[in-house]
Amino acid sequence: MPRLNVNIDHVATIRQARGGNDPDPVAAATICELAGASGIVVHLREDRRHAQDRDIEILRKTLKTKLNMEMAATSEMVGIAKKIKPDMVTLVPEKRQEVTTEGGLDVTGNFELIKDTVNKLKKSDIFVSLFIDPEDSQIQSSKDSGAQMVEFHTGSYADAKTEMDQINELKKVKDSVETALSIGMRVSAGHGLNYFNVREVVSIDGIEELNIGHSIVSRAVLVGMDEAVRDMVYLCEV
Repeated sequence: MPRLNVNIDHVATIRQARGGNDPDPVAAATICELAGASGIVVHLREDRRHAQDRDIEILRKTLKTKLNMEMAATSEMVGIAKKIKPDMVTLVPEKRQEVTTEGGLDVTGNFELIKDTVNKLKKSDIFVSLFIDPEDSQIQSSKDSGAQMVEFHTGSYADAKTEMDQINELKKVKDSVETALSIGMRVSAGHGLNYFNVREVVSIDGIEELNIGHSIVSRAVLVGMDEAVRDMVYLCEV
């Protein structure tokens, strides 16, 4: 069964709405760990709309599990990652106007940039994953870039309007997992997963980790972070 990593970006989003100190995403991360999360995911965006440099720095010093830093393939972010030394980096696409990440990284179309970024991170002993759509060309390009893992974007599955569309999107993810494993890539998945649709993804053999944030933070607003994380951990294990 896959391990659960909790993305705490939206805890920071609530904090930034008032420009104050609360709620503290670092405190939230500690509760996530105590509730059974195997790791913490945080996206340091170029515009710092939610997570701040301070958050990454303190998380690196305080986490007992794993820190997965999501970032764009820019020289600024590479420099920060090399300084902070997260346990792993996930390269993601980034648009300033988007509400959340809208799709997977186009590794094929930006191959030289991605490959160069991956090499720089690996030279600093940082494990690298690429957030991609479940497509064969992107999987092969990810392998060729030197990345060690791919995280499949499950947004199309999560947003499917009909049962048949959901079945088709889930099959794409399953087939892509098999393809990635066959060429020696490690696999995780995330985006749009919640308490109602996660079980089908959990059942796919070969997925090591699920990275889930918004649905957990949304539930935490109503029942508390500890219970929200424990409920999702349970769904990932059953």
